[in-house]
Amino acid sequence: MSTKKVVVIGAGVAGLTTALLLSKKPGYKIVVAAKHMPGDYDIEYASPWAGANYMPVSIGGTEAAKWDKDTWYPLADLAKNHPEAGVHFQECEIHSRAKDKGSATANWFAELLSPNPWFSKVVPNLLVKVQVAPKVVPAPRHGLGHGFHFISQCLGNGVIFKRAVYNHILDAAADCSVQLGGKADLIVNCTGLMASKLGGVEDKSVYPARGQIVIVRNDAGGKMLDVSGTDDGDDEACYVMTRAAGGGTILGGSYQVNNWESQPDPNLAIRIMKRAVRMCPQLTNGKGIGSLDIIRHAVGLRPVRQGGTRIEKERIGGLWVVHNYGAGGAGYQSSYGCAQAAVDLVEEACGTRSML
Repeated sequence: MSTKKVVVIGAGVAGLTTALLLSKKPGYKIVVAAKHMPGDYDIEYASPWAGANYMPVSIGGTEAAKWDKDTWYPLADLAKNHPEAGVHFQECEIHSRAKDKGSATANWFAELLSPNPWFSKVVPNLLVKVQVAPKVVPAPRHGLGHGFHFISQCLGNGVIFKRAVYNHILDAAADCSVQLGGKADLIVNCTGLMASKLGGVEDKSVYPARGQIVIVRNDAGGKMLDVSGTDDGDDEACYVMTRAAGGGTILGGSYQVNNWESQPDPNLAIRIMKRAVRMCPQLTNGKGIGSLDIIRHAVGLRPVRQGGTRIEKERIGGLWVVHNYGAGGAGYQSSYGCAQAAVDLVEEACGTRSML
């Protein structure tokens, strides 16, 4: 069987996970081509800004739920057996307020807050408390080093990384010919939000959901806290989570649809900090937001797609293209499931998939 040459466009969590899983298959030469790489901070690059927790909001019986389920097991393995991956277990409490019923946030959290969510058979130690809400223990959380772990694993499997910017998706096939030893046989599109602008794709169902956070040095007691809504509008949220490997404590947040603004809103930042300190007094020992030791204010754009994540294959200009983008706020928690589904399509298109 001849070696198949593949370009993966995008080095966010979708692109890196897809490249990693494909690199474990025999008969592929892979280049990851991307404008942004782990270690970069840019509004176009969603993965570094993500809370990156495992907290499924997918509806049971859907493809999205399967992708979330299929991701739990490799993440749990990393947390248990590979601490260098930057994934750790963290106790998580989600509180549901009666007055949030019917709100956009509460509807989004519907499965998460149900008495018997589908993931109760997957996540260990799930406890539902009446009038308190689900308490999920443990839940994998990703740290800043997770992207570098992906790159290390990919490099070990022979994957090549290349900085590149493309106006049209087919430009990648010829551009990576030197690294591949010939023109690409297939392209995997993991461009996230940029799928809305990339020539040959231009998916107008992709849009941003702006998230703003405050990262502080204050200790939240190693626990994640979340609540079903706020008193400041449907597009604001309240959560506190601890990043792995000394990455600080995240205070969030917001979910502002079709908002491309890259700069932090100072008034929103104040509301975020006030809500966090009210929900988790341990942050400042009751001293208020003036005692928060701020590392940075940050903004990220979730790559949301109307209709959900796109995992499909199609021919563009005679070349097979496999799409894996549009996971929105579920990029990390569905990463391995989505990547495996994309790899299956790559094998189908290349005629290398085993039917065993």
